[in-house]
Amino acid sequence: MTTQSNKKSVWGWYFYDWAAQPYHTLLITFFFAPYFTDFVAVNKEVGTAYWSLMLTVTGISIALAAPVLGAISDTTGPRKPWIFLFSIFYIVGAAGLWFAVPDMSSVFWILISFSIGLIGVELSQIFVNGILPTLGSREDLGRISGSGWAFGYLGGFFALILAILFVVVLSEGKTIIGQDPILGLDPALGEDKRALGPLTALWYFIFVLPFFFWVPDVERRKRAAGAVTQALRALGNTLRTLPRQRSFAVYLASSMFYRDALNGLYSFGGIYATGVLGWEIGQLGVYGIVSIAAGALFCWLGGYLDKWMGPKFVVVLSISVLIGVCVLIAGTGRDAVFGVTLVEGSNLPDILFMICGASIGAAGGTIQAASRTLLVHQVKDDRLTEAFGLYALSGRATTFIAPMFIGIGVLVTGSQRFGISLPIIVLFAIGLILLKWVDTSKE
Repeated sequence: MTTQSNKKSVWGWYFYDWAAQPYHTLLITFFFAPYFTDFVAVNKEVGTAYWSLMLTVTGISIALAAPVLGAISDTTGPRKPWIFLFSIFYIVGAAGLWFAVPDMSSVFWILISFSIGLIGVELSQIFVNGILPTLGSREDLGRISGSGWAFGYLGGFFALILAILFVVVLSEGKTIIGQDPILGLDPALGEDKRALGPLTALWYFIFVLPFFFWVPDVERRKRAAGAVTQALRALGNTLRTLPRQRSFAVYLASSMFYRDALNGLYSFGGIYATGVLGWEIGQLGVYGIVSIAAGALFCWLGGYLDKWMGPKFVVVLSISVLIGVCVLIAGTGRDAVFGVTLVEGSNLPDILFMICGASIGAAGGTIQAASRTLLVHQVKDDRLTEAFGLYALSGRATTFIAPMFIGIGVLVTGSQRFGISLPIIVLFAIGLILLKWVDTSKE
């Protein structure tokens, strides 16, 4: 039976996802990244190159640090001091984006600031995930993980709605409701986009407090000084014995492929919408809202399905849905759907792609929530944060594959539809096949 104390701890844990999600939603996906490439850098090509390089360097840094820090945390015990440290990274990095004025002569410090914030959100997540097994029985972890991810989606959803209504200018110097942006922000100086940095930092600072107040930490096991060497030795031993841990090793490989495919689908969905269907920013905003809302609902439902059928079933089902989405995208163009010519001005492609967006949000969120539960099934609880560090490493190790294959695919096929969809289908299929050799407690 879940006690009132446990419920409070679980809700506190949920609030971390609610607090952290706007960094992804507002800064990475929808507003700040396009603002940087289009207005802050000297031109779009240079801005895109700088942005890609920053993400690459940051990703490598996270990949190298994650398993080491996870091993140290598992050896010493407490997770909250690490989460507090990387929360400072998040807040400082996000707040610093206010200084990203248009046409900057040097964008170095803006890229550094964004990188610091991204490191904060990614590395703090590893330690938050490490607390998951302490929140309930193993049978309940799927429900807790799914509900937490759903709550995080809701945080991103409400942050996006507030930004669109009151902060971000979409056309003619007004927000979507025809009002001037709040706080006297001047769109001509990019202040509506720049303000999203400090507002995201403020959002995180407020809503992460329940996590720190309500969630109990793991007790300290060893003093930090001697623990570092022991932790690194334990990590080395884990890496040496990984080939003998068949299920864990294969799961890391499987998740590496299907998470890379998912990231490709997230990254290039907007490119497909604008390049193939000719969507404008208003339609992309609706697409984002639909995708996030579907993600919140189905993460919550997926958590209960995880408890009933196990996380592996949920991951397999989600990958199958996402493969179907890619097939639908490949077959949908502006003038025809699977070779059937449409009447001029038909909105069927828009409807189908909006359905794809909802499906990507639903299955994409569900697969990520179930994936962290499935990882819990692979290792002992006393090495769990280290395992999440390796999970982060495997997720970062091949992030170049999907963009590379998509670029090659577009050049070879001469089609954005097929060039984007086919490589992603292949990566999902590899991940799906490898799951055959991954065990769970439901089997």
